[in-house]
Parts: sequence; C-alpha cells; structure tokens
Amino acid sequence: MPPALAAEQTDEPPAGTGEKSAHAFRTISEVAEELDVPQHVLRFWETRFGQIRPVKRAGGRRYYRPQDVELVAGIRHLLHVRRYTIAGAQRVIKENGIRFVQAVGRGEAVPAEPLFPEAESEAGARAEPLGVPERSALADALEELRACRALLDGLREMSGAEI
Repeated sequence: MPPALAAEQTDEPPAGTGEKSAHAFRTISEVAEELDVPQHVLRFWETRFGQIRPVKRAGGRRYYRPQDVELVAGIRHLLHVRRYTIAGAQRVIKENGIRFVQAVGRGEAVPAEPLFPEAESEAGARAEPLGVPERSALADALEELRACRALLDGLREMSGAEI
C-alpha cells in the first residue's frame, strides 16, 4: 500500500496540525470544551457516576482516557438530550452497561426514552395522580401563560412594524 494511503487510514492527525491523536489523554478543559459542558459539571458527574474515573496526576490534575470521554459523552446525551434524570442515567448504566453508554456517546446506540414517572419522583412531585383542584389550578395557570404569550406576540408584531 502506498505510504500516502496508509497515512490516511490511521487515527493519527496529520503532522503539524496541533491536534491530538484519538488515543491521547485529554485534560478536563479539553473534554469540557469538546462536549460543551462546564468543568464543574464534569467534576460533579464524577461524584454521581463512579464509572467516570479519569487518571489523576500529581496536584490532582485530571486526564481523561478516550473511553472516559466516550462515557461522559454518553452520560451527557442521556442527561441533556434524552432528558434523563441522574438516577435514570445511573439505571441505564446499571441495566445496559458502560459499553452501551459509551456507544451512545459515539452515536452508535440509541437509548430508550426515559420513564415519565422517574422524572416526576426525581423532581419531588407526587407519585399519585392529580386531583380535580390541582388540575383546575394548572389549567388556569396554563390559560394565563397563553394570554401572556399572545400579548408578547402582539408587542413583537408592533415593534417589527415600527422598524
């Protein structure tokens, strides 16, 4: 195989680009930037997901291995895209394994939609159905919100006409 073709088939970036290999360790700032997640959130997730274990060097500096980055990307997808709760994401890891969540992070697997009651109990809502007074209050609040939205839409139309 010609050397030019062999170079195209490796995971290594082209020489002189300043990019890291796909197999290189990443700092917390690099992972945070790549996944668009603040560093403090990554540190928090480490406390909630024991499976996230970056290598820590002297001084406590974190280095994420490629499989750590895939796992964090999968957890991010579960929490931010699929809207799982932390407990729900932990359940996905427990039931399907780390490799599944890493595959989610790579875009190779799709998790099921979160269970709705799980989101309610995590938010502190009651598990029993709402009664008539609660439903009525929610319906009234929704109607008020719709009226506010109509007013705002009207103001936007007026300001657009003046420009």
